[in-house]
Amino acid sequence: MLNITDLRNTTYDPATVMPRAKLEVSDASQIVQPIIDQVRHHGVSAVQDLTERFDGVRPASLRVPAEAMAKALEEIDPDVRAALEESITRARAVHAAQLPPNTVVPLADGASVENHWVPIQRVGLYVPGGRAVYPSSVIMNVVPAQAAGVPGLAVTSPPQAEFGGLPHPVILAACQLLGVEEVYATGGAQAIAMLALGADDEHGQTVCEPVDLITGPGNVYVAAAKQAFFGQVGIDAVAGPSEILVLADNTATPAWVAADLISQSEHDPLAASVLVTDSMELAEAVVEEIETQVPGTPLEDQIREALTGQQSGVLVVASMADAIEVTNGIATEHLEIHTADNDAVLKDITHAGAIFLGPYSPVPLGDYSAGSNHVLPTSGTARFSSGLNTASFLRLQQHIRYDKTGLEPIAKGIEALAASEGLHAHAEAIARRFE
Repeated sequence: MLNITDLRNTTYDPATVMPRAKLEVSDASQIVQPIIDQVRHHGVSAVQDLTERFDGVRPASLRVPAEAMAKALEEIDPDVRAALEESITRARAVHAAQLPPNTVVPLADGASVENHWVPIQRVGLYVPGGRAVYPSSVIMNVVPAQAAGVPGLAVTSPPQAEFGGLPHPVILAACQLLGVEEVYATGGAQAIAMLALGADDEHGQTVCEPVDLITGPGNVYVAAAKQAFFGQVGIDAVAGPSEILVLADNTATPAWVAADLISQSEHDPLAASVLVTDSMELAEAVVEEIETQVPGTPLEDQIREALTGQQSGVLVVASMADAIEVTNGIATEHLEIHTADNDAVLKDITHAGAIFLGPYSPVPLGDYSAGSNHVLPTSGTARFSSGLNTASFLRLQQHIRYDKTGLEPIAKGIEALAASEGLHAHAEAIARRFE
């Protein structure tokens, strides 16, 4: 099921040795643009029409009533509620610690620059609800925004016919636990368009104000819509399918490695599950375990499709140094390290979205209750980007305070630099203050 590639006596490019699944966002863009245009011109009615077309249900109200939120929390399974509360508590602790301090930097007498972190004022948070329901995504998006002090939060999630045109009740319960009051029953590209553009009803009354930033995972159409609005609003990323890479040696437990590789293939038929190891014995044992564990799983067909895709497989290399090089080249979303000396290996890891160390730190822990964020860079973007965090919802705003005694000593230098760039009015703006 999971193909083994022996690289021990071959030449290869670490960055391309494991091809990724193709996510055709550009193709989806052609489908998404007419949806955006409908929402732009027809507001709420367009969002409702499109929601009925794609989700098979027309919400009675685009905005979820407060009583529906309260009811969802009252009726939630107590064990699920307890798990959500624990996840929220841990996430709040971790994300509060990410809040950067404001600083004042005195540079000379009468000269200082202040670094102020200012929350983005209004954020739209997308929570999927199609193939699977992700209350955990509510937590991962809302908690860092709240930690940053964002004053305006709008959550949107697809309506469910079986729940009377409301988003899944567990999603509503999670929003209620987090204190989110503004929730909309719509999904897909039309939800992204509503967040970016805002939406008025047929009487010209604003139902949803436009946002400044949109975050949250979704399918290829959600990704294409986010990409279409980038520049008009901020976005977290154009996310690709989920990825896990396990970096392991012969000390790893094959059954646990196999279980972790299988777990991420539940997300999407295009999900990537990769094992990189210097042990052929481990590679063969993990493949054997996968063959044992997959049959009979609830999403067996999807798991098999993901594990047999070009994006998944086992790479056997000659040494742990080679394994680290391949791991950095792939720059995976989730990285697990199962070796005899995890800290020594960790020192040489440069590219990964989140790193899970040791046999009792599996990726599903991070998906729910580790306290870390599960919205992470995919498709190799871990080379230059971070997972969603508190700073994602902040802007650095600098305050420059100079008086005459601060400006005068450097005035001539500024004039010379400005003149060297051919910007003589810049130089004049400085010089006039000392004439």
